[in-house]
Amino acid sequence: MNPYSKTLSSLLVAFALSGCATLNPPKPGDSAEYRPVAPLEPRPASANNGAIFQPALGAALFEDRKALRVGDLVTVLLNEKTNAKKSSATSTSKDSSATMDVGNVTIAGRTVLAADAQLLGLSSDAGRTFDGSGDSSQSNQFSGEITVTVAEVLPNGNLVIQGEKWLGINQGNEFVRLRGIVRPVDITKDNKVNSTQIANAQLYYGGTGALQDSNAQGWLTRFFNSPIWPI
Repeated sequence: MNPYSKTLSSLLVAFALSGCATLNPPKPGDSAEYRPVAPLEPRPASANNGAIFQPALGAALFEDRKALRVGDLVTVLLNEKTNAKKSSATSTSKDSSATMDVGNVTIAGRTVLAADAQLLGLSSDAGRTFDGSGDSSQSNQFSGEITVTVAEVLPNGNLVIQGEKWLGINQGNEFVRLRGIVRPVDITKDNKVNSTQIANAQLYYGGTGALQDSNAQGWLTRFFNSPIWPI
């Protein structure tokens, strides 16, 4: 088998495997980044003074019941809206011409070619133009609510939250996955936080089932639409 055949076979196998990946859609709990996190068990005090108060589970009398520890729940208000637009235009042109005529040739004082005869003629005209334009616009809007858990408390007190929400519909499932970092001060007294106040937010909305599969290109179509396709 020649090298070109081997390369083509490898490409076909790679795209076939990538197409098979669509046959394994995401499932609830298949990603550790969005699984709910259980609260930490309080460690027993080194010196037992007989009290029933546990510092790890304690809360001040005048504080709101907000998410502060690993495993606590917090409700995220999804209020995402983006609108972007970009346009560009380019136009260039270039023209050039050159002409050369040779006639009336004399050698040793004698005319060997009449003036009206042409020994050599050269004419060149060149022109080049380019016009390019592009427009791009995108608008997205996402609203709703999702309750997630606190996965980690950072040294500065900020909370790493993560979670997912699945909805079963007639022809498939829809899901929302969220992960990010919030400040405890941004959590309201009713234990809610706006999605625009989440740092390093990873918000993903998708679906599985017949409707989702019907809106996706097959692996062979993606191969011919890929950048490596030469034509």
